[in-house]
Amino acid sequence: MGPVVNGVFKKRCSVSMSNSPVSNDSIAPSSPEPEAKRDRSNWILRSLKGPTQFLSFWAAIALPFVHLPLLTQGLGDPDVTLAFFLLLAANVFALYVGHGYKQE
Repeated sequence: MGPVVNGVFKKRCSVSMSNSPVSNDSIAPSSPEPEAKRDRSNWILRSLKGPTQFLSFWAAIALPFVHLPLLTQGLGDPDVTLAFFLLLAANVFALYVGHGYKQE
């Protein structure tokens, strides 16, 4: 059984931490404020995702038409070349951001 303490037999029991009845999931957060802020920021991101993808998708379609006049003028002028590459970078960025539009 076990050792005798004050005339009563004490049963030896080994408890593993993995079998503990209390888990970290049952402990409530100290304040609900961080969770509320997280929910609000997630809501803002979800509400901005659709319009941002919409604008980026259509910008990616329209920007190549802006490239045409620059290409017909020629890229000999450094300012025209810089404008061309900036528009090209904007087009690639718009393609990246808008690639998921209407796929959900």
